[in-house]
This record gives sequence, structure tokens and C-alpha cells, in this order.
Amino acid sequence: MRDRGGARHGRRDAFIVAVPGAMNAGLTSVLFWASLAGSLAVAFLLTTPVNRWLISRGKGHAVVHRYHHAH
Repeated sequence: MRDRGGARHGRRDAFIVAVPGAMNAGLTSVLFWASLAGSLAVAFLLTTPVNRWLISRGKGHAVVHRYHHAH
């Protein structure tokens, strides 16, 4: 089973890169925190429908949890 968390992080990183100056903003900068909050909001909006669909089909995290430790 593919790790779906990587896609979420990829979208977040793409959003931060798309905001001018966000990569160079420090931890005390409003730009850093605003771009991070915006990227998390976008990730939530994009992944919520997929997660709801998976759960409705009986393929939620609890079902696939056994695959996380099968290394």
C-alpha cells in the first residue's frame, strides 16, 4: 500500500514554494506562518473528500493499519 502522506506533504511544499518569499521567511515572520497556514488549509480541502471516500468504502486508516508495520 502506498503512503498517502507523501502526497499531502508534496502539496504543502508546493504551496509554500509558490508564495513569493515564504522559503526565506524566518520563524518570526508573519509571511512564514501565513503561508504555512494556507498550505495546510489547501491540503485539508484536497484530502478530506478522498479520505471520506476511502472511509465510505471501508478502506480507512484502521483497515490498512496492519500494512504500516509489515516491513
